[in-house]
Amino acid sequence: MTKYTTLLIAACAAACSASRTPATDTATAHAPADPDVAVQGTGVPSGFTAITDDTTAQMTNARYATKNGNWEITTGPAHIIFSAKDTASGSYTASATFTQLEAPHHPEGYGIIFGGKNLTAPDRSYTYFLVRGNGAFLVKSRNGAKTTDVLAWRTDDAVPKADSAGKATYRLAVRVGADSVRFVVNDKQVGAVKSGTIATDGVAGLRVNHNLHVTTSPVSISR
Repeated sequence: MTKYTTLLIAACAAACSASRTPATDTATAHAPADPDVAVQGTGVPSGFTAITDDTTAQMTNARYATKNGNWEITTGPAHIIFSAKDTASGSYTASATFTQLEAPHHPEGYGIIFGGKNLTAPDRSYTYFLVRGNGAFLVKSRNGAKTTDVLAWRTDDAVPKADSAGKATYRLAVRVGADSVRFVVNDKQVGAVKSGTIATDGVAGLRVNHNLHVTTSPVSISR
């Protein structure tokens, strides 16, 4: 009996240990994916094109409300939105201000795309600079279906966490220069890479991930 009890205790201890999962850093790891919320909308504003990550998703499941040149966006599917006229090359700054209006089910990113090529085709490519309400930012590149981290999700004091109501404001800028590409949040540089290491010539626009409620305005380009 003693031997049996000892073996039983050991087996229980092993099972309990195996069932534990290590803690994850919410600044660098996503919670399990949740399905897109179907938001009844009328598509995107006139003069702009939106492309969803999931080609089966419909932009009528996202709502854009326009007021005084600003957009209140409720998603719906993750997508990019752009106008072909917003094309830049050489040295320039692309900027946009986002306000997260309420907390999503888990942190989701939004921000600026730039260096866009073939954006309506399967082999589309662009670089993107995102923030999210847990105080983290990301720089990533897309080539067709493949995405590659340039600066993986990380926190910075310049990227505030949303308040208890889920609100936060982020003034974003991508400053493309002859020597470097600098990423700025609320007027503070949070990261940089050497010019030529990422695509910068092409269309600029915005990216909004799924199940978000934010306000912003079309990307602004200055030279």
